[in-house]
Amino acid sequence: MKAKDLMIPIQDYLRPDNILKEAVNLLKTAKRGEERIGVKGLPVLDEKGKLVGMLSMRDILKAVFPFYMSMMTLGDFTWDGMVESIAKKSSNRKVGELMSKVVISVDEQASLMECVDHMVKHNIKRLPVINKEGKVAGMLYERDVFFAITKAMLEENNGDGK
Repeated sequence: MKAKDLMIPIQDYLRPDNILKEAVNLLKTAKRGEERIGVKGLPVLDEKGKLVGMLSMRDILKAVFPFYMSMMTLGDFTWDGMVESIAKKSSNRKVGELMSKVVISVDEQASLMECVDHMVKHNIKRLPVINKEGKVAGMLYERDVFFAITKAMLEENNGDGK
């Protein structure tokens, strides 16, 4: 099985100059297959369609949790409504500032084992699949890889044709 066999064709994506508010709306309403169910992360493409980053829910959470907060006792410096206040202030930040710029991707001909290898070694849940033209053709999701593996695991094969 190859990456192209399991990938979900790319339908929604972001640009580096999108603002976070636009990105959040798209994450909440993005298509996955035929349904608009929202996704946990989207590829960020430049004006030529080249992959330049990924924006995930975790990147957005990081935007509302300033790095310096991890170095102190939160009870001393937080207040009720703090996250909401920071979220409102962050809503006009550019996707390009917050996206993950190092993105692991695979060629559409990559084997399932190569895809699993990347997902496990890099602790990622979505893997952009790149076509022959060097553009993102689709996304491979951890869930779909898991179901392909468990299908193989659960199929009975006794070697006697039954």
